[in-house]
Amino acid sequence: MLLTGTTGTGKTHETYGALRSIAAAGPHTYEIRATTADMYGLLRPNGSARGTEGELGRLAHVPLLLLNDLGSAKATEWTDEITYRLVNEHYKACRPTIYTSNLPARAADGRDLTAVFGERIVSRLSEDTRVIAMTGTDRRRAAA
Repeated sequence: MLLTGTTGTGKTHETYGALRSIAAAGPHTYEIRATTADMYGLLRPNGSARGTEGELGRLAHVPLLLLNDLGSAKATEWTDEITYRLVNEHYKACRPTIYTSNLPARAADGRDLTAVFGERIVSRLSEDTRVIAMTGTDRRRAAA
């Protein structure tokens, strides 16, 4: 599942609610990362006691993975490779993954996940991912 929408439309709130419901239904193991930027930080050399490959292997085998704010971190060759490897491992193993992003999967103006990650990743996301567009105004600003 991929929840897209502008900042503050409730993507993270909804995904954490879904994870709480899943956890309440039975003994499931899942991984929560606050943002993909945090995940990249953990996967950098010396970011984890497991090392980059060990940590990536652990994330690749999580039964239910949430990658929050996909496309928000600065894109580099390294982040592209890490994202591809993780998405591909979950794709090949048919492991459920929930993604959130402020970017749409595809947009006419070219500001989308394809522009950030390229066709390989978005193609894999497109095949078995249900895209849900969250609309509305920034709930955090409305509450202030």
